[in-house]
Amino acid sequence: MEAVIESLTPTHLVFAAVVISLAYLVRGIAGFGSGLIAIPLLALILPLTTAVPLIVFLDYMASASHGIKHREAIKWKEILSLLPFAIVGVLTALFIFTSVDMEALKIGLGAFILVFAVYSLFSFSGKELVSSVWSVPAGSMGGLIGTLYGTGGPFYVLYLKFRKIEKTQFRATFATIFLLDGAGRLAGYLFTGFFTLDLMLMMAVAIPLMVIGMFVGGRIHTNMSQQTFQRAISMLLVFSGLALLLK
Repeated sequence: MEAVIESLTPTHLVFAAVVISLAYLVRGIAGFGSGLIAIPLLALILPLTTAVPLIVFLDYMASASHGIKHREAIKWKEILSLLPFAIVGVLTALFIFTSVDMEALKIGLGAFILVFAVYSLFSFSGKELVSSVWSVPAGSMGGLIGTLYGTGGPFYVLYLKFRKIEKTQFRATFATIFLLDGAGRLAGYLFTGFFTLDLMLMMAVAIPLMVIGMFVGGRIHTNMSQQTFQRAISMLLVFSGLALLLK
């Protein structure tokens, strides 16, 4: 991870700035998707050990700045079911980060992005209430994939969706999970030595891009339906996943 900035060409820097701006523009419009868009594209020019902590930090800043609305609606029972297994996932991912070849991790990221894109395109859903036992794989995979690839949110979303939580409770509970899980991931990156001077310089430059992207995105009104917008995002994920696999 040393001298990452020195290895980047001016074209790489412009590409990274455009990717971060686009990712948070989309988040400003849709309220989701920044990590799913930014990380596979940044992984084309940056090590995952730089791209993932960078976007996890920006996502955390974006979420923390909004706070948690409807705190009284938080379903702490669901959080307490997920959190221990999420911690196990985080610790496992930190071990993998320091022991597995980066190219293998990029292939894994590409495959995961493609699978998630297919899921999003076909909008699979279930009608049955699932058991809280499913918090074991949901929490573990959320912590593991979230720490490795910065995209663990879908596992928490699916678990809460299949638990049939009311909309206000869902939003408040997911926001709380994200802040607790994100704090754990950032602490893990810090204590594992990923927060180098290069990464902190990138964070300082990326924060204004994130703020501007979200500000502009929040004021864009699109005639596109939510479903069409999500499918467009899914197609972008297909291309970015393929780009990683074919690189």
